[in-house]
Amino acid sequence: MKLGIENRKQVVALAVLSVIAVIAVITMGHALWPSGPPAPTASSQKAPANPARTNAPREPSGKVASAAGPRLDPTLDLDLLRRSEEIKYAGSGRNIFVAGSIPTPVAPGVTDRRKPGHPEPRPLPVIQPPPPINLKFYGYASKPGEPKKVFLSQGDDIFVAGECDIIDRRYRILRISPLSVDVEDVLNNNRQSIPLTQG
Repeated sequence: MKLGIENRKQVVALAVLSVIAVIAVITMGHALWPSGPPAPTASSQKAPANPARTNAPREPSGKVASAAGPRLDPTLDLDLLRRSEEIKYAGSGRNIFVAGSIPTPVAPGVTDRRKPGHPEPRPLPVIQPPPPINLKFYGYASKPGEPKKVFLSQGDDIFVAGECDIIDRRYRILRISPLSVDVEDVLNNNRQSIPLTQG
């Protein structure tokens, strides 16, 4: 019995489909028949009232210190969950979301007027004004057909620049007019109009 090309394609297709069917049966079997015991529902569990555990010693983090060591049972302990919900955090007045904040001390005999949960606002930091631009404008040159050039000095240095030029790797010339020049300090994002100086 010879297997032709058509029969080989059918055999390969049958083998691939059987592998897919075996994988599907295995995954469906795990979903339908779990291997562990069924988890108890909340209605079947009864939280025992144990008043002796309410005064149990606590760890520094606030958790109840267990005397018998860690639990190995993964089921949810509703009594422990209820007790953790009843813990009230009073706080010390320190805002944990602001770096470096400390609680403000209250003098003896003075009542604290702050409402709980509303910390006193911190003062806003003082914003320093940008430094002034130390350039002196003492003239400009304009030739027909060429853009205007401005003459600026800073100490012993003299700069010649046109509009949109940057001088001293810091100052951009924005606009040149006959009596003033507008300059931007690109490092401090500061703009200043420098008037024409005589002499």
